[in-house]
Amino acid sequence: MKTKKTSKKVAYTGLFAAIAASSCCIPPVIALFAGVGGSASVLSFMEPFRPYLIALAIIAIGYAWYNYFKPKNTDDCNCEIDKKHKWFQTKGFLIGITLFAVVSITFPYYSSIFYPDNKKEVVIVSESNIHTVNFDVKGMTCTSCEVHVKHVVSELEGIINIEASYDKANAEVKFDNTKTSKEQIEKAINSTGYKVINKVKDES
Repeated sequence: MKTKKTSKKVAYTGLFAAIAASSCCIPPVIALFAGVGGSASVLSFMEPFRPYLIALAIIAIGYAWYNYFKPKNTDDCNCEIDKKHKWFQTKGFLIGITLFAVVSITFPYYSSIFYPDNKKEVVIVSESNIHTVNFDVKGMTCTSCEVHVKHVVSELEGIINIEASYDKANAEVKFDNTKTSKEQIEKAINSTGYKVINKVKDES
Protein backbone atom coordinates (compact mmCIF):
# COMPACT_ATOMS: atom_id res chain seq x y z
CA MET A 1 0.00 0.00 0.00
CA LYS A 2 2.86 2.34 0.87
CA THR A 3 4.44 1.72 -2.55
CA LYS A 4 1.18 2.62 -4.29
CA LYS A 5 0.93 5.90 -2.40
CA THR A 6 4.57 6.66 -3.14
CA SER A 7 4.03 6.00 -6.85
CA LYS A 8 1.09 8.39 -6.88
CA LYS A 9 3.05 11.10 -5.08
CA VAL A 10 6.09 10.91 -7.34
CA ALA A 11 3.88 10.97 -10.44
CA TYR A 12 2.21 14.16 -9.26
CA THR A 13 5.58 15.59 -8.24
CA GLY A 14 6.85 14.98 -11.76
CA LEU A 15 3.77 16.62 -13.26
CA PHE A 16 3.99 19.73 -11.11
CA ALA A 17 7.74 20.00 -11.73
CA ALA A 18 7.10 19.82 -15.48
CA ILE A 19 4.49 22.59 -15.30
CA ALA A 20 6.75 24.71 -13.08
CA ALA A 21 9.62 24.26 -15.53
CA SER A 22 7.70 26.29 -18.12
CA SER A 23 5.81 28.53 -15.71
CA CYS A 24 7.92 31.52 -16.76
CA CYS A 25 6.65 31.15 -20.33
CA ILE A 26 2.97 30.52 -19.67
CA PRO A 27 1.99 33.99 -18.29
CA PRO A 28 2.79 35.84 -21.57
CA VAL A 29 0.26 33.68 -23.44
CA ILE A 30 -2.33 34.10 -20.69
CA ALA A 31 -1.66 37.84 -20.64
CA LEU A 32 -2.27 38.01 -24.39
CA PHE A 33 -5.75 36.49 -24.15
CA ALA A 34 -6.64 38.23 -20.88
CA GLY A 35 -5.40 41.61 -22.04
CA VAL A 36 -3.26 42.12 -18.94
CA GLY A 37 0.18 42.55 -20.46
CA GLY A 38 1.84 43.79 -17.30
CA SER A 39 1.60 40.34 -15.70
CA ALA A 40 3.56 38.63 -18.48
CA SER A 41 6.86 38.61 -16.59
CA VAL A 42 5.42 37.70 -13.20
CA LEU A 43 7.09 34.26 -13.09
CA SER A 44 10.27 35.11 -14.98
CA PHE A 45 12.24 34.48 -11.76
CA MET A 46 11.59 30.75 -12.31
CA GLU A 47 13.77 30.57 -15.44
CA PRO A 48 17.08 29.78 -13.64
CA PHE A 49 15.40 26.76 -12.03
CA ARG A 50 14.10 25.34 -15.32
CA PRO A 51 16.89 22.73 -15.88
CA TYR A 52 16.51 21.44 -12.31
CA LEU A 53 12.72 21.26 -12.55
CA ILE A 54 12.95 19.35 -15.84
CA ALA A 55 15.41 16.91 -14.23
CA LEU A 56 13.08 16.49 -11.24
CA ALA A 57 10.11 15.83 -13.55
CA ILE A 58 12.01 13.18 -15.53
CA ILE A 59 13.29 11.43 -12.40
CA ALA A 60 9.92 11.49 -10.63
CA ILE A 61 7.90 10.24 -13.60
CA GLY A 62 10.60 7.68 -14.41
CA TYR A 63 10.39 6.38 -10.85
CA ALA A 64 6.59 6.16 -11.12
CA TRP A 65 6.97 4.01 -14.24
CA TYR A 66 9.60 1.90 -12.48
CA ASN A 67 7.17 1.26 -9.62
CA TYR A 68 4.50 0.29 -12.11
CA PHE A 69 6.60 -2.28 -13.95
CA LYS A 70 8.70 -3.74 -11.14
CA PRO A 71 7.70 -7.24 -9.99
CA LYS A 72 5.14 -7.19 -7.18
CA ASN A 73 6.01 -9.11 -4.00
CA THR A 74 2.86 -10.96 -2.97
CA ASP A 75 4.45 -13.34 -0.44
CA ASP A 76 3.27 -11.36 2.56
CA CYS A 77 0.14 -10.02 0.97
CA ASN A 78 -3.31 -11.38 1.74
CA CYS A 79 -4.93 -9.25 -0.96
CA GLU A 80 -6.26 -10.50 -4.26
CA ILE A 81 -3.66 -10.32 -7.03
CA ASP A 82 -6.28 -9.62 -9.65
CA LYS A 83 -7.99 -6.93 -7.60
CA LYS A 84 -8.98 -3.94 -9.72
CA HIS A 85 -6.42 -1.14 -9.46
CA LYS A 86 -7.36 2.41 -8.59
CA TRP A 87 -7.20 4.89 -11.46
CA PHE A 88 -3.87 6.41 -10.34
CA GLN A 89 -2.31 2.91 -10.42
CA THR A 90 -3.17 2.27 -14.07
CA LYS A 91 -0.96 2.53 -17.11
CA GLY A 92 -3.43 5.02 -18.63
CA PHE A 93 -2.87 7.39 -15.70
CA LEU A 94 0.91 7.23 -16.10
CA ILE A 95 0.67 7.72 -19.87
CA GLY A 96 -1.54 10.77 -19.31
CA ILE A 97 0.84 12.23 -16.71
CA THR A 98 3.84 11.60 -18.97
CA LEU A 99 2.24 13.19 -22.05
CA PHE A 100 1.06 16.22 -20.10
CA ALA A 101 4.57 16.62 -18.64
CA VAL A 102 6.11 16.51 -22.13
CA VAL A 103 3.61 19.11 -23.38
CA SER A 104 4.40 21.34 -20.40
CA ILE A 105 8.19 21.06 -20.67
CA THR A 106 8.21 21.78 -24.41
CA PHE A 107 5.72 24.68 -24.15
CA PRO A 108 8.36 27.42 -24.74
CA TYR A 109 9.19 25.91 -28.14
CA TYR A 110 5.68 26.04 -29.59
CA SER A 111 4.05 28.87 -27.61
CA SER A 112 4.40 31.23 -30.60
CA ILE A 113 1.45 29.49 -32.31
CA PHE A 114 -0.90 31.19 -29.82
CA TYR A 115 0.07 34.65 -31.07
CA PRO A 116 -1.84 35.85 -34.14
CA ASP A 117 0.08 37.58 -36.93
CA ASN A 118 -0.61 41.28 -36.40
CA LYS A 119 2.15 42.74 -38.54
CA LYS A 120 0.89 45.71 -40.53
CA GLU A 121 1.98 46.68 -44.01
CA VAL A 122 3.91 49.95 -43.91
CA VAL A 123 4.12 52.25 -46.93
CA ILE A 124 7.55 53.89 -46.90
CA VAL A 125 7.35 57.48 -48.11
CA SER A 126 10.93 58.50 -47.44
CA GLU A 127 13.98 56.48 -46.38
CA SER A 128 15.06 59.39 -44.18
CA ASN A 129 12.07 58.65 -41.94
CA ILE A 130 13.20 55.08 -41.28
CA HIS A 131 14.99 54.54 -37.99
CA THR A 132 16.37 51.41 -36.31
CA VAL A 133 16.56 51.46 -32.54
CA ASN A 134 17.98 48.89 -30.17
CA PHE A 135 16.38 48.53 -26.73
CA ASP A 136 17.98 46.57 -23.89
CA VAL A 137 15.11 44.68 -22.30
CA LYS A 138 15.10 43.07 -18.86
CA GLY A 139 12.91 40.10 -17.94
CA MET A 140 12.66 38.01 -21.12
CA THR A 141 13.51 34.37 -20.41
CA CYS A 142 12.30 32.32 -23.39
CA THR A 143 10.95 32.42 -26.94
CA SER A 144 7.46 33.03 -25.59
CA CYS A 145 8.69 36.29 -24.06
CA GLU A 146 10.25 37.29 -27.38
CA VAL A 147 7.04 36.67 -29.29
CA HIS A 148 5.02 38.57 -26.70
CA VAL A 149 7.22 41.67 -27.08
CA LYS A 150 7.12 41.41 -30.88
CA HIS A 151 3.34 41.04 -30.84
CA VAL A 152 2.75 44.12 -28.68
CA VAL A 153 5.19 46.37 -30.57
CA SER A 154 3.74 45.26 -33.92
CA GLU A 155 0.39 46.70 -32.79
CA LEU A 156 1.86 50.18 -33.23
CA GLU A 157 1.56 52.04 -36.51
CA GLY A 158 4.70 52.39 -38.60
CA ILE A 159 6.56 49.30 -37.34
CA ILE A 160 8.50 47.86 -40.28
CA ASN A 161 10.32 45.10 -38.44
CA ILE A 162 11.10 43.97 -34.92
CA GLU A 163 13.53 41.33 -33.70
CA ALA A 164 13.48 40.42 -30.02
CA SER A 165 15.98 38.12 -28.31
CA TYR A 166 15.84 36.84 -24.75
CA ASP A 167 19.37 35.51 -25.16
CA LYS A 168 20.74 38.97 -26.04
CA ALA A 169 18.18 40.69 -23.78
CA ASN A 170 17.23 43.18 -26.45
CA ALA A 171 14.66 44.24 -29.01
CA GLU A 172 15.72 45.83 -32.29
CA VAL A 173 12.95 47.84 -33.92
CA LYS A 174 12.84 49.34 -37.40
CA PHE A 175 10.10 51.93 -37.78
CA ASP A 176 8.80 55.01 -39.58
CA ASN A 177 9.31 57.91 -37.16
CA THR A 178 6.48 59.91 -38.75
CA LYS A 179 4.01 57.31 -37.49
CA THR A 180 5.46 56.26 -34.15
CA SER A 181 8.33 57.17 -31.84
CA LYS A 182 11.00 55.66 -29.61
CA GLU A 183 8.98 56.67 -26.58
CA GLN A 184 5.86 54.91 -27.83
CA ILE A 185 7.83 51.76 -28.58
CA GLU A 186 9.47 51.84 -25.16
CA LYS A 187 6.06 52.29 -23.54
CA ALA A 188 4.69 49.33 -25.51
CA ILE A 189 7.58 47.09 -24.41
CA ASN A 190 7.18 48.17 -20.78
CA SER A 191 3.45 47.40 -20.95
CA THR A 192 4.29 43.70 -21.33
CA GLY A 193 5.90 43.58 -17.90
CA TYR A 194 9.42 43.39 -19.34
CA LYS A 195 11.38 46.59 -18.90
CA VAL A 196 13.56 48.72 -21.16
CA ILE A 197 16.65 49.32 -19.03
CA ASN A 198 18.83 51.53 -21.22
CA LYS A 199 18.65 54.76 -23.10
CA VAL A 200 17.58 53.78 -26.58
CA LYS A 201 20.31 53.80 -29.18
CA ASP A 202 19.45 55.08 -32.62
CA GLU A 203 21.35 53.02 -35.23
CA SER A 204 19.90 54.66 -38.30
